[in-house]
Amino acid sequence: MRNLTWWMALLTLASVPLLASGCGDDPPEGPGDVCDPDGDPCPDGMKCEDDGSGETICQVPPGGECDPNAADPFCLDDMTCEPDGDGSGVCGKAEGDECDPNADDPFCAGNLVCAELEQGGYQCHQPLLLTGMVFDATDEAAIEGAHVLALDDQATAVTDVAVSAADGSYELSLAVPRDADGSPVAAIFTLRSSAQDYQTFPSGLRTALPISTADAGTEDNGWVIQSAVTDIALLPLPEEEQGLMSIAGAVVAGDSSGGVLVVAEGGVMGLSAISDLGGAYTIFNVPDDSYTVRGYAAGVQLEPVETEMAGADLTGVDLVESTAALGSISGNIQLVNAPGDAATSVVLVVESTFSDTFVRGEVPRGLRTPLTGPPDVTGDFIIENVPAGDYVVLAAFENDDLVRDPDPNIAGTQIVHISMPSPGEDVTVDESFKVTEALPVISPGAEEPEAVSSAPTLTWGDDSSEEYYTVVVYDAYGELVWEDDNVPAVSGEETVTVTYGGPLDQGMYYQFRATSWRAPGGTPGPISTTEDLRGVFYVE
Repeated sequence: MRNLTWWMALLTLASVPLLASGCGDDPPEGPGDVCDPDGDPCPDGMKCEDDGSGETICQVPPGGECDPNAADPFCLDDMTCEPDGDGSGVCGKAEGDECDPNADDPFCAGNLVCAELEQGGYQCHQPLLLTGMVFDATDEAAIEGAHVLALDDQATAVTDVAVSAADGSYELSLAVPRDADGSPVAAIFTLRSSAQDYQTFPSGLRTALPISTADAGTEDNGWVIQSAVTDIALLPLPEEEQGLMSIAGAVVAGDSSGGVLVVAEGGVMGLSAISDLGGAYTIFNVPDDSYTVRGYAAGVQLEPVETEMAGADLTGVDLVESTAALGSISGNIQLVNAPGDAATSVVLVVESTFSDTFVRGEVPRGLRTPLTGPPDVTGDFIIENVPAGDYVVLAAFENDDLVRDPDPNIAGTQIVHISMPSPGEDVTVDESFKVTEALPVISPGAEEPEAVSSAPTLTWGDDSSEEYYTVVVYDAYGELVWEDDNVPAVSGEETVTVTYGGPLDQGMYYQFRATSWRAPGGTPGPISTTEDLRGVFYVE
Protein backbone atom coordinates (compact mmCIF):
# COMPACT_ATOMS: atom_id res chain seq x y z
CA MET A 1 0.00 0.00 0.00
CA ARG A 2 2.81 2.40 0.90
CA ASN A 3 4.50 1.80 -2.50
CA LEU A 4 1.25 2.44 -4.31
CA THR A 5 0.69 5.70 -2.44
CA TRP A 6 4.20 6.84 -3.21
CA TRP A 7 3.79 6.01 -6.89
CA MET A 8 0.51 7.96 -7.12
CA ALA A 9 2.10 10.99 -5.42
CA LEU A 10 4.98 10.87 -7.88
CA LEU A 11 2.53 10.85 -10.81
CA THR A 12 0.69 13.86 -9.32
CA LEU A 13 3.90 15.88 -8.99
CA ALA A 14 5.02 14.96 -12.49
CA SER A 15 1.74 16.13 -13.96
CA VAL A 16 1.97 19.68 -12.58
CA PRO A 17 4.60 21.11 -14.97
CA LEU A 18 2.97 19.30 -17.89
CA LEU A 19 -0.37 21.07 -17.30
CA ALA A 20 1.40 24.39 -16.82
CA SER A 21 3.29 23.93 -20.08
CA GLY A 22 0.04 23.35 -21.98
CA CYS A 23 -1.38 26.71 -20.81
CA GLY A 24 1.85 28.75 -21.09
CA ASP A 25 3.59 30.60 -18.33
CA ASP A 26 1.60 33.80 -19.02
CA PRO A 27 -1.72 34.48 -20.78
CA PRO A 28 -1.37 35.76 -24.37
CA GLU A 29 -0.98 39.53 -24.61
CA GLY A 30 -0.64 40.26 -28.32
CA PRO A 31 -0.38 38.94 -31.87
CA GLY A 32 1.90 35.92 -32.24
CA ASP A 33 1.49 34.76 -28.61
CA VAL A 34 0.66 31.10 -28.09
CA CYS A 35 -2.96 30.68 -27.06
CA ASP A 36 -5.50 28.02 -26.18
CA PRO A 37 -8.93 28.62 -27.72
CA ASP A 38 -10.50 26.74 -24.81
CA GLY A 39 -8.45 28.14 -21.97
CA ASP A 40 -6.46 31.29 -22.83
CA PRO A 41 -8.38 33.36 -25.42
CA CYS A 42 -6.67 36.26 -27.18
CA PRO A 43 -7.32 39.84 -26.00
CA ASP A 44 -8.50 42.92 -27.88
CA GLY A 45 -10.55 41.24 -30.58
CA MET A 46 -7.72 39.04 -31.87
CA LYS A 47 -8.46 35.45 -32.83
CA CYS A 48 -6.80 32.29 -31.57
CA GLU A 49 -6.22 30.29 -34.74
CA ASP A 50 -3.89 27.63 -36.15
CA ASP A 51 -0.92 29.31 -37.83
CA GLY A 52 -0.60 26.48 -40.36
CA SER A 53 2.02 24.55 -38.43
CA GLY A 54 -0.34 23.05 -35.88
CA GLU A 55 0.31 25.73 -33.25
CA THR A 56 -2.48 28.08 -32.20
CA ILE A 57 -1.45 31.71 -31.84
CA CYS A 58 -3.18 35.07 -31.55
CA GLN A 59 -3.79 36.64 -34.96
CA VAL A 60 -5.28 39.95 -36.13
CA PRO A 61 -8.53 39.57 -38.11
CA PRO A 62 -9.30 41.66 -41.24
CA GLY A 63 -9.95 45.25 -40.23
CA GLY A 64 -7.97 44.90 -37.02
CA GLU A 65 -5.09 47.12 -35.95
CA CYS A 66 -1.58 45.86 -36.73
CA ASP A 67 2.02 47.02 -36.81
CA PRO A 68 3.09 47.64 -40.42
CA ASN A 69 6.75 47.80 -39.33
CA ALA A 70 6.77 44.40 -37.61
CA ALA A 71 8.66 41.52 -39.23
CA ASP A 72 5.42 39.51 -38.90
CA PRO A 73 2.25 41.47 -38.06
CA PHE A 74 0.36 38.14 -37.68
CA CYS A 75 -2.61 39.08 -39.88
CA LEU A 76 -5.18 36.30 -40.13
CA ASP A 77 -5.76 34.37 -43.38
CA ASP A 78 -2.57 35.62 -45.03
CA MET A 79 -3.87 39.19 -45.07
CA THR A 80 -1.37 42.03 -45.29
CA CYS A 81 -0.74 44.90 -42.88
CA GLU A 82 -0.65 48.34 -44.50
CA PRO A 83 -0.27 51.81 -42.93
CA ASP A 84 -3.57 53.59 -42.25
CA GLY A 85 -2.15 57.12 -42.42
CA ASP A 86 -2.56 57.68 -38.67
CA GLY A 87 0.66 56.06 -37.51
CA SER A 88 -0.72 52.54 -37.21
CA GLY A 89 -1.82 49.82 -39.62
CA VAL A 90 -4.84 47.72 -40.57
CA CYS A 91 -4.89 44.08 -41.65
CA GLY A 92 -6.74 43.38 -44.88
CA LYS A 93 -6.56 42.67 -48.57
CA ALA A 94 -3.49 43.83 -50.44
CA GLU A 95 -3.45 46.41 -53.22
CA GLY A 96 -4.85 44.86 -56.39
CA ASP A 97 -6.90 42.20 -54.56
CA GLU A 98 -10.57 41.93 -55.47
CA CYS A 99 -13.05 43.43 -53.01
CA ASP A 100 -16.81 43.79 -52.57
CA PRO A 101 -18.03 47.39 -52.15
CA ASN A 102 -21.45 46.14 -51.00
CA ALA A 103 -20.05 44.13 -48.10
CA ASP A 104 -20.36 45.52 -44.59
CA ASP A 105 -16.60 46.01 -44.78
CA PRO A 106 -14.52 45.22 -47.90
CA PHE A 107 -11.48 44.83 -45.58
CA CYS A 108 -8.90 46.53 -47.76
CA ALA A 109 -5.64 46.84 -45.80
CA GLY A 110 -4.48 50.13 -44.27
CA ASN A 111 -6.02 53.15 -45.97
CA LEU A 112 -6.68 51.28 -49.23
CA VAL A 113 -10.18 51.70 -50.63
CA CYS A 114 -12.42 49.36 -52.60
CA ALA A 115 -12.29 51.15 -55.96
CA GLU A 116 -14.34 50.53 -59.08
CA LEU A 117 -12.34 49.51 -62.14
CA GLU A 118 -12.97 51.16 -65.50
CA GLN A 119 -13.08 47.72 -67.13
CA GLY A 120 -15.48 46.35 -64.50
CA GLY A 121 -15.14 44.86 -61.04
CA TYR A 122 -13.56 46.23 -57.86
CA GLN A 123 -10.07 46.10 -56.36
CA CYS A 124 -8.29 47.52 -53.33
CA HIS A 125 -6.22 50.57 -54.33
CA GLN A 126 -4.69 53.70 -52.84
CA PRO A 127 -7.32 56.40 -52.11
CA LEU A 128 -7.75 59.55 -54.20
CA LEU A 129 -7.64 62.49 -51.80
CA LEU A 130 -8.44 66.12 -52.51
CA THR A 131 -6.86 68.41 -49.92
CA GLY A 132 -6.67 72.13 -49.39
CA MET A 133 -7.20 75.08 -47.08
CA VAL A 134 -10.18 77.33 -46.33
CA PHE A 135 -9.21 80.88 -45.43
CA ASP A 136 -10.54 84.42 -45.09
CA ALA A 137 -10.11 86.29 -48.39
CA THR A 138 -9.44 89.60 -46.64
CA ASP A 139 -6.61 88.60 -44.28
CA GLU A 140 -5.80 84.97 -45.23
CA ALA A 141 -6.65 83.77 -41.70
CA ALA A 142 -7.59 80.09 -41.45
CA ILE A 143 -11.31 79.33 -41.15
CA GLU A 144 -12.23 76.52 -38.78
CA GLY A 145 -15.54 74.69 -39.16
CA ALA A 146 -16.12 75.43 -42.85
CA HIS A 147 -18.04 72.79 -44.79
CA VAL A 148 -16.50 71.55 -48.05
CA LEU A 149 -17.81 68.99 -50.53
CA ALA A 150 -16.98 67.98 -54.09
CA LEU A 151 -19.41 67.86 -57.03
CA ASP A 152 -19.04 66.09 -60.37
CA ASP A 153 -19.71 67.61 -63.79
CA GLN A 154 -23.46 67.11 -63.30
CA ALA A 155 -23.40 68.96 -59.95
CA THR A 156 -23.96 65.68 -58.08
CA ALA A 157 -22.28 65.42 -54.68
CA VAL A 158 -19.58 62.75 -54.77
CA THR A 159 -18.31 63.14 -51.20
CA ASP A 160 -19.64 63.66 -47.73
CA VAL A 161 -18.95 67.03 -46.16
CA ALA A 162 -15.46 67.65 -44.80
CA VAL A 163 -15.19 70.14 -41.94
CA SER A 164 -12.07 72.31 -41.93
CA ALA A 165 -9.70 71.98 -38.97
CA ALA A 166 -8.33 74.77 -36.78
CA ASP A 167 -5.62 75.46 -39.35
CA GLY A 168 -8.22 75.63 -42.14
CA SER A 169 -7.19 72.31 -43.70
CA TYR A 170 -9.67 69.79 -45.10
CA GLU A 171 -9.52 66.44 -46.87
CA LEU A 172 -12.04 64.78 -49.20
CA SER A 173 -11.90 61.20 -50.48
CA LEU A 174 -13.06 60.92 -54.10
CA ALA A 175 -14.57 57.68 -55.43
CA VAL A 176 -13.19 57.58 -58.98
CA PRO A 177 -12.91 54.53 -61.28
CA ARG A 178 -9.38 53.24 -61.77
CA ASP A 179 -7.27 52.03 -64.66
CA ALA A 180 -5.82 48.52 -64.60
CA ASP A 181 -2.81 49.81 -62.64
CA GLY A 182 -4.99 51.55 -60.04
CA SER A 183 -4.46 55.12 -61.27
CA PRO A 184 -7.58 57.37 -61.35
CA VAL A 185 -9.31 57.79 -64.71
CA ALA A 186 -9.93 61.28 -66.12
CA ALA A 187 -12.66 63.15 -64.24
CA ILE A 188 -13.57 66.76 -63.41
CA PHE A 189 -14.84 68.09 -60.09
CA THR A 190 -15.72 71.42 -58.51
CA LEU A 191 -15.82 72.46 -54.86
CA ARG A 192 -18.50 74.10 -52.76
CA SER A 193 -17.85 75.60 -49.34
CA SER A 194 -19.89 77.43 -46.72
CA ALA A 195 -19.26 78.64 -43.18
CA GLN A 196 -20.75 80.69 -40.40
CA ASP A 197 -20.44 84.45 -41.13
CA TYR A 198 -19.09 83.89 -44.66
CA GLN A 199 -20.53 84.10 -48.15
CA THR A 200 -21.03 80.67 -49.73
CA PHE A 201 -18.60 79.71 -52.48
CA PRO A 202 -19.47 79.68 -55.33
CA SER A 203 -22.11 82.40 -55.36
CA GLY A 204 -22.69 85.90 -56.66
CA LEU A 205 -20.03 86.67 -59.24
CA ARG A 206 -17.68 83.92 -58.04
CA THR A 207 -17.64 80.61 -59.92
CA ALA A 208 -15.93 77.32 -59.10
CA LEU A 209 -13.00 76.34 -61.29
CA PRO A 210 -12.71 72.74 -62.53
CA ILE A 211 -10.36 70.36 -60.73
CA SER A 212 -8.97 67.44 -62.75
CA THR A 213 -7.84 64.02 -61.60
CA ALA A 214 -4.99 64.49 -64.09
CA ASP A 215 -3.43 66.75 -61.43
CA ALA A 216 -3.23 63.93 -58.85
CA GLY A 217 0.22 62.89 -57.69
CA THR A 218 1.30 59.85 -55.68
CA GLU A 219 2.24 60.40 -52.05
CA ASP A 220 2.64 58.16 -49.01
CA ASN A 221 -1.08 58.39 -48.18
CA GLY A 222 -2.33 57.79 -51.73
CA TRP A 223 -3.16 59.79 -54.83
CA VAL A 224 -3.42 63.46 -53.82
CA ILE A 225 -4.83 66.52 -55.60
CA GLN A 226 -3.62 69.74 -54.02
CA SER A 227 -3.15 73.07 -55.79
CA ALA A 228 -4.16 76.71 -55.69
CA VAL A 229 -7.58 75.65 -57.02
CA THR A 230 -8.21 73.40 -53.99
CA ASP A 231 -7.58 76.30 -51.59
CA ILE A 232 -10.84 78.19 -50.95
CA ALA A 233 -10.98 81.89 -50.06
CA LEU A 234 -14.27 82.85 -48.40
CA LEU A 235 -15.52 86.42 -48.20
CA PRO A 236 -16.84 87.55 -44.81
CA LEU A 237 -20.44 88.72 -44.85
CA PRO A 238 -21.26 92.32 -43.98
CA GLU A 239 -21.37 92.79 -40.20
CA GLU A 240 -25.16 93.11 -40.14
CA GLU A 241 -25.43 89.61 -41.70
CA GLN A 242 -23.11 87.91 -39.22
CA GLY A 243 -23.95 86.03 -36.02
CA LEU A 244 -26.97 84.27 -37.54
CA MET A 245 -28.15 80.69 -37.08
CA SER A 246 -28.33 77.63 -39.36
CA ILE A 247 -30.84 75.08 -40.65
CA ALA A 248 -29.65 71.48 -40.90
CA GLY A 249 -31.18 68.18 -41.88
CA ALA A 250 -31.06 65.49 -44.52
CA VAL A 251 -32.54 64.67 -47.90
CA VAL A 252 -34.13 61.23 -47.60
CA ALA A 253 -34.48 59.99 -51.17
CA GLY A 254 -32.39 56.83 -51.47
CA ASP A 255 -29.74 57.00 -54.18
CA SER A 256 -30.99 60.48 -55.17
CA SER A 257 -30.20 62.04 -51.77
CA GLY A 258 -26.79 63.49 -52.68
CA GLY A 259 -26.33 66.71 -54.61
CA VAL A 260 -29.80 68.15 -53.99
CA LEU A 261 -30.00 71.93 -53.87
CA VAL A 262 -31.79 72.72 -50.59
CA VAL A 263 -33.21 76.24 -50.36
CA ALA A 264 -34.77 78.06 -47.40
CA GLU A 265 -37.29 80.33 -49.11
CA GLY A 266 -39.10 83.14 -47.38
CA GLY A 267 -36.60 85.93 -46.80
CA VAL A 268 -35.44 88.56 -49.25
CA MET A 269 -33.49 85.90 -51.14
CA GLY A 270 -33.38 82.11 -50.90
CA LEU A 271 -30.51 80.73 -48.81
CA SER A 272 -29.09 77.45 -50.00
CA ALA A 273 -26.90 74.41 -49.43
CA ILE A 274 -26.20 71.23 -51.38
CA SER A 275 -26.74 67.86 -49.70
CA ASP A 276 -23.66 65.69 -49.46
CA LEU A 277 -23.26 62.09 -50.65
CA GLY A 278 -25.23 60.80 -47.66
CA GLY A 279 -27.94 63.45 -47.98
CA ALA A 280 -26.89 65.73 -45.09
CA TYR A 281 -27.05 69.52 -45.52
CA THR A 282 -26.51 72.71 -43.51
CA ILE A 283 -27.68 76.17 -44.54
CA PHE A 284 -25.63 78.81 -42.71
CA ASN A 285 -26.40 82.47 -41.92
CA VAL A 286 -30.21 82.30 -41.80
CA PRO A 287 -32.01 85.40 -40.40
CA ASP A 288 -35.00 84.97 -38.10
CA ASP A 289 -38.09 84.51 -40.27
CA SER A 290 -40.59 81.94 -41.51
CA TYR A 291 -39.24 79.64 -44.24
CA THR A 292 -40.31 76.93 -46.61
CA VAL A 293 -37.41 74.54 -47.08
CA ARG A 294 -37.47 72.93 -50.53
CA GLY A 295 -35.20 70.54 -52.40
CA TYR A 296 -34.38 70.79 -56.10
CA ALA A 297 -32.74 68.21 -58.38
CA ALA A 298 -33.66 66.55 -61.65
CA GLY A 299 -35.43 63.24 -61.19
CA VAL A 300 -36.56 63.62 -57.58
CA GLN A 301 -39.63 65.28 -56.05
CA LEU A 302 -39.37 66.23 -52.37
CA GLU A 303 -41.97 67.29 -49.83
CA PRO A 304 -41.34 70.91 -48.68
CA VAL A 305 -41.08 71.66 -44.95
CA GLU A 306 -42.44 74.77 -43.22
CA THR A 307 -40.23 76.03 -40.41
CA GLU A 308 -39.55 79.05 -38.23
CA MET A 309 -36.13 80.50 -37.41
CA ALA A 310 -36.15 82.23 -34.02
CA GLY A 311 -32.62 82.85 -32.74
CA ALA A 312 -31.49 79.22 -32.50
CA ASP A 313 -30.06 76.60 -34.84
CA LEU A 314 -32.66 74.29 -36.37
CA THR A 315 -31.80 70.60 -36.85
CA GLY A 316 -33.68 67.61 -38.16
CA VAL A 317 -35.33 69.53 -41.00
CA ASP A 318 -35.51 66.49 -43.28
CA LEU A 319 -36.88 66.45 -46.83
CA VAL A 320 -38.55 63.17 -47.79
CA GLU A 321 -39.31 61.92 -51.26
CA SER A 322 -42.73 62.57 -52.78
CA THR A 323 -44.58 60.33 -55.23
CA ALA A 324 -45.83 63.32 -57.26
CA ALA A 325 -44.94 63.22 -60.95
CA LEU A 326 -42.16 65.34 -62.42
CA GLY A 327 -42.53 67.65 -65.43
CA SER A 328 -40.58 69.07 -68.37
CA ILE A 329 -39.78 72.55 -69.70
CA SER A 330 -39.26 73.07 -73.43
CA GLY A 331 -38.73 76.00 -75.77
CA ASN A 332 -36.64 77.40 -78.57
CA ILE A 333 -33.67 79.71 -79.03
CA GLN A 334 -32.78 81.83 -82.04
CA LEU A 335 -29.13 82.60 -82.74
CA VAL A 336 -28.91 86.16 -84.12
CA ASN A 337 -25.64 87.78 -85.30
CA ALA A 338 -23.68 84.76 -84.12
CA PRO A 339 -21.01 82.61 -85.82
CA GLY A 340 -22.30 79.74 -87.92
CA ASP A 341 -21.00 77.04 -85.57
CA ALA A 342 -22.33 78.72 -82.43
CA ALA A 343 -24.28 76.68 -79.89
CA THR A 344 -25.44 77.34 -76.35
CA SER A 345 -26.92 75.68 -73.28
CA VAL A 346 -30.11 76.29 -71.32
CA VAL A 347 -30.35 76.07 -67.52
CA LEU A 348 -33.06 76.42 -64.88
CA VAL A 349 -32.21 78.69 -61.95
CA VAL A 350 -34.28 78.44 -58.76
CA GLU A 351 -36.08 81.78 -58.78
CA SER A 352 -35.65 82.51 -55.06
CA THR A 353 -31.85 82.41 -55.55
CA PHE A 354 -31.83 84.56 -58.70
CA SER A 355 -29.88 87.84 -58.60
CA ASP A 356 -31.13 90.58 -60.92
CA THR A 357 -27.74 92.28 -60.56
CA PHE A 358 -25.63 89.33 -61.64
CA VAL A 359 -28.39 87.72 -63.77
CA ARG A 360 -27.55 84.35 -62.27
CA GLY A 361 -28.48 82.04 -59.42
CA GLU A 362 -28.37 78.42 -58.25
CA VAL A 363 -28.76 75.74 -60.95
CA PRO A 364 -29.91 72.41 -59.44
CA ARG A 365 -28.37 69.10 -60.39
CA GLY A 366 -29.47 67.90 -63.82
CA LEU A 367 -31.56 70.94 -64.78
CA ARG A 368 -29.44 71.80 -67.80
CA THR A 369 -29.47 70.88 -71.45
CA PRO A 370 -27.25 69.31 -72.53
CA LEU A 371 -26.97 67.40 -69.28
CA THR A 372 -23.17 67.49 -69.43
CA GLY A 373 -20.45 68.57 -71.79
CA PRO A 374 -20.11 71.55 -74.14
CA PRO A 375 -23.16 73.54 -75.26
CA ASP A 376 -25.07 72.06 -78.20
CA VAL A 377 -28.42 73.86 -78.34
CA THR A 378 -29.08 75.68 -81.61
CA GLY A 379 -32.89 75.62 -81.76
CA ASP A 380 -35.44 73.54 -79.84
CA PHE A 381 -34.60 72.38 -76.31
CA ILE A 382 -36.20 70.39 -73.50
CA ILE A 383 -35.26 69.87 -69.85
CA GLU A 384 -36.94 66.82 -68.37
CA ASN A 385 -37.62 65.42 -64.88
CA VAL A 386 -38.16 68.89 -63.41
CA PRO A 387 -39.48 69.02 -59.82
CA ALA A 388 -42.11 71.51 -58.63
CA GLY A 389 -40.95 75.09 -58.10
CA ASP A 390 -40.46 78.52 -59.59
CA TYR A 391 -37.59 78.92 -62.05
CA VAL A 392 -35.77 81.42 -64.22
CA VAL A 393 -34.92 80.00 -67.65
CA LEU A 394 -31.51 81.19 -68.88
CA ALA A 395 -29.92 80.61 -72.27
CA ALA A 396 -26.31 81.56 -73.10
CA PHE A 397 -25.58 81.73 -69.37
CA GLU A 398 -22.27 79.86 -69.55
CA ASN A 399 -19.03 80.78 -71.27
CA ASP A 400 -19.92 79.94 -74.88
CA ASP A 401 -19.11 83.31 -76.55
CA LEU A 402 -22.83 84.08 -76.66
CA VAL A 403 -25.17 86.24 -74.59
CA ARG A 404 -28.88 86.86 -74.32
CA ASP A 405 -29.74 89.80 -76.59
CA PRO A 406 -29.73 92.74 -74.14
CA ASP A 407 -32.25 94.91 -76.01
CA PRO A 408 -35.47 94.84 -73.91
CA ASN A 409 -37.46 96.29 -76.81
CA ILE A 410 -37.03 93.15 -78.92
CA ALA A 411 -39.26 90.10 -78.38
CA GLY A 412 -37.48 87.13 -76.86
CA THR A 413 -34.91 89.13 -74.88
CA GLN A 414 -36.72 89.40 -71.54
CA ILE A 415 -35.84 87.23 -68.55
CA VAL A 416 -38.26 84.29 -68.51
CA HIS A 417 -39.85 83.22 -65.21
CA ILE A 418 -41.79 79.96 -65.16
CA SER A 419 -43.52 77.70 -62.61
CA MET A 420 -43.67 73.93 -62.45
CA PRO A 421 -46.75 72.69 -60.57
CA SER A 422 -47.02 69.52 -58.51
CA PRO A 423 -47.72 67.03 -59.98
CA GLY A 424 -45.52 68.06 -62.87
CA GLU A 425 -46.67 68.98 -66.37
CA ASP A 426 -45.12 69.56 -69.78
CA VAL A 427 -44.54 73.33 -69.76
CA THR A 428 -43.61 75.26 -72.91
CA VAL A 429 -41.88 78.64 -73.03
CA ASP A 430 -43.96 80.62 -75.53
CA GLU A 431 -41.33 83.03 -76.88
CA SER A 432 -38.01 82.12 -78.48
CA PHE A 433 -34.85 83.26 -76.73
CA LYS A 434 -32.81 85.72 -78.79
CA VAL A 435 -29.11 84.93 -78.42
CA THR A 436 -26.30 86.95 -79.97
CA GLU A 437 -22.51 87.02 -80.09
CA ALA A 438 -20.88 88.35 -76.92
CA LEU A 439 -18.34 91.13 -76.59
CA PRO A 440 -15.15 89.17 -75.84
CA VAL A 441 -13.46 89.88 -72.51
CA ILE A 442 -9.72 90.38 -72.99
CA SER A 443 -8.60 91.40 -69.49
CA PRO A 444 -8.89 90.98 -66.58
CA GLY A 445 -10.70 87.67 -66.05
CA ALA A 446 -10.90 86.35 -69.60
CA GLU A 447 -11.05 82.71 -68.48
CA GLU A 448 -11.00 82.76 -64.67
CA PRO A 449 -10.79 85.26 -61.79
CA GLU A 450 -7.59 87.27 -62.16
CA ALA A 451 -5.49 88.73 -59.35
CA VAL A 452 -4.64 92.46 -59.45
CA SER A 453 -2.60 94.68 -57.16
CA SER A 454 -3.44 98.04 -58.74
CA ALA A 455 -6.23 99.53 -60.81
CA PRO A 456 -6.61 97.25 -63.85
CA THR A 457 -7.21 98.32 -67.43
CA LEU A 458 -10.57 96.90 -68.42
CA THR A 459 -10.27 95.56 -71.95
CA TRP A 460 -12.84 93.99 -74.25
CA GLY A 461 -13.32 93.34 -77.96
CA ASP A 462 -14.75 96.05 -80.22
CA ASP A 463 -18.29 95.87 -81.59
CA SER A 464 -17.97 97.30 -85.10
CA SER A 465 -21.51 98.68 -85.17
CA GLU A 466 -21.48 100.56 -81.86
CA GLU A 467 -21.77 104.29 -81.24
CA TYR A 468 -20.57 104.14 -77.62
CA TYR A 469 -20.13 101.77 -74.66
CA THR A 470 -21.12 101.68 -71.02
CA VAL A 471 -19.17 99.76 -68.38
CA VAL A 472 -20.18 98.88 -64.82
CA VAL A 473 -18.24 97.18 -62.00
CA TYR A 474 -19.92 95.28 -59.16
CA ASP A 475 -18.35 93.82 -56.04
CA ALA A 476 -19.09 90.33 -54.71
CA TYR A 477 -21.93 91.66 -52.55
CA GLY A 478 -23.75 92.92 -55.64
CA GLU A 479 -22.99 96.58 -55.00
CA LEU A 480 -22.32 98.87 -57.96
CA VAL A 481 -18.90 100.33 -57.12
CA TRP A 482 -17.96 102.12 -60.35
CA GLU A 483 -19.35 102.93 -63.80
CA ASP A 484 -18.63 104.87 -66.96
CA ASP A 485 -21.73 105.47 -69.05
CA ASN A 486 -20.06 107.07 -72.07
CA VAL A 487 -17.02 105.19 -73.31
CA PRO A 488 -16.31 106.49 -76.83
CA ALA A 489 -16.47 104.18 -79.82
CA VAL A 490 -13.16 103.17 -81.34
CA SER A 491 -12.24 103.19 -84.99
CA GLY A 492 -9.70 100.85 -86.56
CA GLU A 493 -9.03 99.17 -83.21
CA GLU A 494 -9.79 95.61 -82.19
CA THR A 495 -10.16 96.34 -78.48
CA VAL A 496 -11.64 98.94 -76.16
CA THR A 497 -9.79 99.95 -72.97
CA VAL A 498 -10.87 101.84 -69.85
CA THR A 499 -8.88 102.32 -66.64
CA TYR A 500 -10.87 101.18 -63.62
CA GLY A 501 -11.49 104.07 -61.22
CA GLY A 502 -13.27 102.37 -58.33
CA PRO A 503 -12.20 100.89 -54.96
CA LEU A 504 -9.78 98.00 -54.54
CA ASP A 505 -10.38 96.35 -51.18
CA GLN A 506 -8.06 93.57 -50.04
CA GLY A 507 -9.51 90.15 -50.85
CA MET A 508 -12.60 91.54 -52.57
CA TYR A 509 -13.83 90.15 -55.89
CA TYR A 510 -15.13 92.42 -58.65
CA GLN A 511 -16.63 91.97 -62.10
CA PHE A 512 -16.79 94.40 -64.99
CA ARG A 513 -19.51 94.25 -67.62
CA ALA A 514 -19.38 96.23 -70.84
CA THR A 515 -22.33 96.94 -73.16
CA SER A 516 -22.25 98.30 -76.70
CA TRP A 517 -24.94 100.83 -77.76
CA ARG A 518 -26.24 102.52 -80.84
CA ALA A 519 -29.07 105.01 -81.30
CA PRO A 520 -30.94 104.42 -84.54
CA GLY A 521 -33.50 107.20 -84.94
CA GLY A 522 -32.08 108.88 -81.83
CA THR A 523 -33.25 106.24 -79.35
CA PRO A 524 -30.35 104.38 -77.71
CA GLY A 525 -30.52 100.59 -77.63
CA PRO A 526 -28.04 97.97 -76.37
CA ILE A 527 -26.44 95.71 -78.98
CA SER A 528 -24.38 93.21 -77.03
CA THR A 529 -22.59 92.68 -73.72
CA THR A 530 -19.70 90.79 -72.19
CA GLU A 531 -20.53 87.34 -70.80
CA ASP A 532 -22.08 86.70 -67.39
CA LEU A 533 -19.19 84.63 -66.00
CA ARG A 534 -16.18 86.54 -67.35
CA GLY A 535 -14.43 89.76 -66.33
CA VAL A 536 -13.89 88.83 -62.66
CA PHE A 537 -10.84 90.13 -60.80
CA TYR A 538 -9.77 90.24 -57.16
CA VAL A 539 -7.28 92.13 -55.03
CA GLU A 540 -4.38 90.01 -53.77
